[in-house]
Amino acid sequence: MFRKKQASHFDSDDAEQRQAKIKELRAALGSLSSRGEKYCDEACLIRYLDARNWNVDKSRKMLKESLKWRATKRPEDIHWPDVSVEAETGKMYRATFTDREGRTVVVMRPAKQNTSSHEGQLQYLVYTLENAVLSLPEGHDKMVWLIDFTGWTLAHATPFKTARDCMNVLQNHYPERLSIAFLFNPPKVFEASFKVLKVLVDPKSAQKLNFVYKENEESMKTMYNHIDPEVLPAEFGGKNNAVYNHEDYSKLMTKDDIKTASFWAADVNHVINVDSVPEVKPQPSLIVAKAS
Repeated sequence: MFRKKQASHFDSDDAEQRQAKIKELRAALGSLSSRGEKYCDEACLIRYLDARNWNVDKSRKMLKESLKWRATKRPEDIHWPDVSVEAETGKMYRATFTDREGRTVVVMRPAKQNTSSHEGQLQYLVYTLENAVLSLPEGHDKMVWLIDFTGWTLAHATPFKTARDCMNVLQNHYPERLSIAFLFNPPKVFEASFKVLKVLVDPKSAQKLNFVYKENEESMKTMYNHIDPEVLPAEFGGKNNAVYNHEDYSKLMTKDDIKTASFWAADVNHVINVDSVPEVKPQPSLIVAKAS
């Protein structure tokens, strides 16, 4: 009596099997545009494969959708003047500090919401993610999120449509970009609800979310293990007195726009020139968004 042959199982730790999957996905994508080729480097293919448990067909479909989305939305062509109004209160920005590994930290402060524009908020999220990705040090492709809920109430809740579309962008077009997330001073109901809903969340994603409270020394140690308190701003429980300054951030993003255009080999006529960017004149009350 013959024994049925067992199907071989993919081992994600096996370098040879990984390379075979990467090669298979690259071939399945077919011909790509110049920007598509630049986007689909090996690290990108690995992220999409990882997001779909190394199923090549599912990874191909996901990546094809992302390429279609990028061709339509052209996230790499969003410039600071297009989104600066969304950043005036410092509701979301790339931090000037990094984690202990040198990874980019993106700060989100939902209580600082300052617009009701659905498209504007989506565009600013994409701009910030693109900027954060290009700011990652060589050898890293994941970022850190620091979500500050200080001062947040239900009045600051994001409309369902905006929240849904933002989540879709994050999950579908920036897979495996999150290293760890710190939910700072969240309402207790958030943590209680999360414990109930945790069974519905992808285990890998759930492990990346950490609830930390400024007055809880033990929970703060979790964040200190990843971000040196010497560089972490005091408003988030660190020792650095730096606060968000919209004028300074505008200058930083204007310079980064040039780097972005250079990376994507944009047409020379579309490369942003610092001298050609309209001066951002912050309102006195918005120059510094202090902690609530």
